[in-house]
Amino acid sequence: MSDGATEQREWRVTGMDCGACAAKVRGAVERLPGVANVDVAPMAERLRLTLDEGQTSPEAVEKAVRGVGFGIAPKGAKPEGRPRGFVLPEDLLPTTETMAAPEAEDAPPPEDALTPAWHQTSRGRLVIGTGALLAAAWASRLILPAEIAQWGFVLATLIGLLPVAQRAVAMARARMPFTIEMLMTIAAGGALVIGEPEEAALVVFLFAVGELLEGVSAGKARDSIRALSRLVPKTARLEVGQQTREVPADRLQVGQVVRVRPGDRVPCDGEVIEGTSSVDESPVTGESVPGLKEPGDRVFAGSINAEALLRVQVIREGGDNTIARIVRLVEEAESARAPTERLIDRFSRVYMPAVVGAAALVAVVPPLLFGMAWGEWIYRALALLLIGCPCALVISVPASITSALSTGARNGLLMKGGAVIEEAARVTRVAFDKTGTLTNGRPCVTDLSALAGRDDELLALAAGVESGASHPLGQAICAEAARRGIGAAAVTGGRALPGKGAEAVIDGVSVCVGSPRLAKERSALTGDLGVRVAALEAEGKTVVLVLRENVALGLIALRDEPRDDAAEAVAQLRALGISPVMLTGDNPRTAQAIADGLGMACRSELMPEDKVAAIRDLARGTRVMMIGDGINDAPALAAAHVGVAMGSGTDVALETADAAILRNRVTDAAATIRLARATMRNIRQNIAIALGLKAVFLVTTVLGITGLWIAVLADTGATVLVTMNALRLLFLRPSGLSGVSGPAQGHAPDVVGRVHPRPAEGSHG
Repeated sequence: MSDGATEQREWRVTGMDCGACAAKVRGAVERLPGVANVDVAPMAERLRLTLDEGQTSPEAVEKAVRGVGFGIAPKGAKPEGRPRGFVLPEDLLPTTETMAAPEAEDAPPPEDALTPAWHQTSRGRLVIGTGALLAAAWASRLILPAEIAQWGFVLATLIGLLPVAQRAVAMARARMPFTIEMLMTIAAGGALVIGEPEEAALVVFLFAVGELLEGVSAGKARDSIRALSRLVPKTARLEVGQQTREVPADRLQVGQVVRVRPGDRVPCDGEVIEGTSSVDESPVTGESVPGLKEPGDRVFAGSINAEALLRVQVIREGGDNTIARIVRLVEEAESARAPTERLIDRFSRVYMPAVVGAAALVAVVPPLLFGMAWGEWIYRALALLLIGCPCALVISVPASITSALSTGARNGLLMKGGAVIEEAARVTRVAFDKTGTLTNGRPCVTDLSALAGRDDELLALAAGVESGASHPLGQAICAEAARRGIGAAAVTGGRALPGKGAEAVIDGVSVCVGSPRLAKERSALTGDLGVRVAALEAEGKTVVLVLRENVALGLIALRDEPRDDAAEAVAQLRALGISPVMLTGDNPRTAQAIADGLGMACRSELMPEDKVAAIRDLARGTRVMMIGDGINDAPALAAAHVGVAMGSGTDVALETADAAILRNRVTDAAATIRLARATMRNIRQNIAIALGLKAVFLVTTVLGITGLWIAVLADTGATVLVTMNALRLLFLRPSGLSGVSGPAQGHAPDVVGRVHPRPAEGSHG
């Protein structure tokens, strides 16, 4: 009886290559009492579920997974080196693995180790072994009587079929009788019974080749993700007093100081506290030009120090650095399955039993009703079983999705699963936030005008109110005061006015720095002040006013220039048939000036809730993608069909968003849509290949034109074609640019947000 106590448990499952493998693992554990919320990710080799240990123990879960032929070990433990299915019995084909010393087996492979070469895997050994036996059997026909040579094919079939049959029985015990392993066992075994051992042996060999190719393709996709982890060095030179000590990089703690020598990779996300050097961030960001790093600048794990010694203070623990979080987010994306994938899964559950029933009718009806030869129609039924296997169809979607996620990660485009890719492919409108998205997010003061008193007094008051601000406009005011050597006024009781500005108490009097709209609400926009504000805004500048007791003391104008690639991004979107629009809390004149320069529509003076309303309005009859970076963008990101966060955005925006542009390039908005559309085209091609080949060979098999080996070639061939077609996405360059280098190019430093999130863009309108 359950005591009601449940907890989430996680294991690493080895041997999964596709969605079909994940379905077998899922089916094996879902039937256990006390198991819920099962999440299986084949590329991440992860099984996660909620377990009531009062009903089922963790050991029972592990036993169920091993029972269907996969290795399993608790998270963080040594990966289990079980045979991964379809392997020759060890006593029939000895290998270097089975002859290894016991102590060598105890050393677990590193988590980020590359997939071994195909001939080193159990499936590779099966292909080599069955191929050799098949070749020997054919050769024996040249020197031995046919009756004796036939036993060579029987032996090749039995050896190759044994592990398949074991897996089929295990799946049947787990209440999953309709599997490709079961169909293979019936078809090959039936071929032996009706006297076709040569075809049976060829069927088993071709099936093994197909499984091997499927494993190789999965390994390539998995390696492309694991390659990111290897960008971070394994060790770091930690300062201990006046000395340095080499320690594992993943054990670094926030606040510790490490030394990075010229030529070394930076072992952590950190801040330079001493030294000046060029740092090559191309392995992380894809930017080919090294950037100068000085005290106060941030550096990122995996980047390369080019010139001089740097002392770097750790700002994120080893397991939480930029690259680790990218890898984690990409792996988590597997859990978000595309609607098309779920539809095909449901279809395959009905399709497989239907094919088995049809094969049974083909085997029985013609001989019974029309007196035809039993052997011939049983042979056709066996071929029909193989052709009807839905493997190619089942993997058509996840194979493409996995390749697309990998390509996106390498090109700085993170999409959180197949559902997001499918939605992004249907997008017809893109809404952009302005500050920090279309613009650099680093405005500078251009005009300072005091209505009474001196400009430096006005700036001191404004800097006091904005002291500690993380909003770009507030930081720009404080930076200008520091540049002029003006000390910020002492303040108390500071607070933000969302979408309008900020205020504080200075010398017992309320002082506010806010937008013209706030000044108008407080009846402070009087005389010719409104005209001056309008003139500055017409130049594309953002104006804030300094108010004391609701009386205007002066105004400050700032300008935030559009990103260099913003206009090109708009042009690319229009070329894709997509209408861009800018949503901003800024004033209409400034917003219109920037929008006109970029060639797009705009909506201005939007509070956070107004942006949500605007998204809902735009979504009437269209599919909308929202791109933003601030906390105030999070509701709009959630309201859009697809929410995309800029890599420099806040943690809140990135967690809320469905996708992220990791390189802070506006043109990557078009690249994200290109990748999504290419993926959906690839999926449609895969479905057409899988169903088209089966339809053709189903007809030819029933008519007796094609036989068993063509049947398995149709199934295996379709699986191989689908897999190879999906792998084409790994070579896609969604940006449309050539010459992109490096396995991890395109990863932006701020993929998961800054250390100090900033408040809403609308703080100053």
